[in-house]
Amino acid sequence: MTDRTPAVASAIEGELRLLDPEVRASPDLFGALLHPEFTEIGASGTRWDRNSIVRVLTAAPEPASRPTTTSRMRGVQLADDLVHLTFDTDDNGRRAHRSSLWRRTDDGWQLWFHQGTPFTEG
Repeated sequence: MTDRTPAVASAIEGELRLLDPEVRASPDLFGALLHPEFTEIGASGTRWDRNSIVRVLTAAPEPASRPTTTSRMRGVQLADDLVHLTFDTDDNGRRAHRSSLWRRTDDGWQLWFHQGTPFTEG
């Protein structure tokens, strides 16, 4: 079920900004979208906190043969200040199911938790 509230739209916009190469190259822009208590369980199985993910993802990126694409983006507003998104990504053939929780803060909507699970079609 997708609940197209303004909160869901804001979370989707934030999620797509996190994939923007310009945002990923800037620790300030990227970090502004992450909640101070951000945690992630990556598709690699690695646990990340806010500081470590900002450091790794904003380091000099390797040029990709194509940008990361998203599909099946769905969202639901769970509470006034909480949105859950699910979607799939394809990053140069590395595919993952993704789940994100976005929280409204005084600084706007910020990613609080993210998890990626690799998958293959079949």
